[in-house]
Amino acid sequence: MAVGQCNFPNMLNVAGIALGTACAGIKQTIKDDILVIQMAKHSTCAAVFTQNAFCAAPVHVAKANLAYAPRWLLINSGNANAGTGDQGIHNALNSCEGLAKVTGGLANEVLPFSTGVIGQPLPVAKIIEALPKAIKNLSLDNWDKAAQAIMTTDTFPKAVSKVIKIAGKSITINGISKGAGMIQPNMATMLGFIATDAIINQVLLQNCLAIAVEQSFNRITVDGDTSTNDACVLMASGCSDAPEITADSENYAIFSDAIMSVCKQLAEAIVRDGEGATKLMRIVVKEALHDEEAVRVGKTIAHSPLVKTAFFASDPNWGRILAAVGRSGIQNMVLDNVQIFLDDVCIVKNGGRADDYTEEAGQQVMNREEITITVKLGRGEAIQEVLTCDLSYDYVKINAEYRT
Repeated sequence: MAVGQCNFPNMLNVAGIALGTACAGIKQTIKDDILVIQMAKHSTCAAVFTQNAFCAAPVHVAKANLAYAPRWLLINSGNANAGTGDQGIHNALNSCEGLAKVTGGLANEVLPFSTGVIGQPLPVAKIIEALPKAIKNLSLDNWDKAAQAIMTTDTFPKAVSKVIKIAGKSITINGISKGAGMIQPNMATMLGFIATDAIINQVLLQNCLAIAVEQSFNRITVDGDTSTNDACVLMASGCSDAPEITADSENYAIFSDAIMSVCKQLAEAIVRDGEGATKLMRIVVKEALHDEEAVRVGKTIAHSPLVKTAFFASDPNWGRILAAVGRSGIQNMVLDNVQIFLDDVCIVKNGGRADDYTEEAGQQVMNREEITITVKLGRGEAIQEVLTCDLSYDYVKINAEYRT
């Protein structure tokens, strides 16, 4: 169940970026479960990865290969190839070599990514057998198939497409992502792949991605769990007629804002598709001393099972929000300065329940599908937003039955 309208957008082609899918039968044999993305020669590529200490084998390999001017991405769903030790690294390398043989390229020009069940050996033979079909299917307009091939517990494919103008010339930016559970990225998303035809060097592209990820994927949480496989990639084919984007030009700000927008839309789609989600919760923390403090308060609220279950029940149990703010670790908090709102209804003021708050007003807000919790700390000028969802019976069911 997804929150709100989640229709797949009309995806424009990104010159120099081709996508091909196939079914390798990794966990099921009904839908495509591998994706190959081919970048034009002289493309640049940036990536960020999970900070989980038990990061998956493909993360190790992708990090190493990022230095070799990647030409291909190889993604599989249904198996995370995480918690698999040296054999996992060997399998990830073999899958890269398998793709290199089909394309005539080099294995270190391949970035591998996996998502699915942790702790099971990657069925490399199945993947290699399916690669020729994926290569044969390479096309500029396969974004829909690509978004579906990387899904696991997702209920809908997630994608964004937009065009910006630089010096009167068009630059296209497309993005797809997957993720619904085990979401508290701590760097990126479960998996996210963004492509553009812009001309931009790798160092600047990496900087652009890092800034965008911090304000988008690092501001969402479904369940507080950081995956072993999180990765987000930004590819630039350099096939646009627009001039090169450089750090000292106003064009970089335009481009950077567009990448930020794509990342934020993909991140929100993940929360809307949170496993078992029935409500989207925007937690806006204002008047904090600094961004870190605002994020800490926002995520403390977002991670609270008591807050999340209250929202699932549409119960205006505002004391749970108050308690979360109080245990967020803010030093020397002046309680009388703190205000908390459900949408535009003030529920806490002057250290306790707002004088004009009524249960009826709170209930009206809680009955909505999308709700904003605003916390004013009265300490500074920093503002940050964290997105999360409620915690429902279905979340427990989905994860209890994940391997069955």
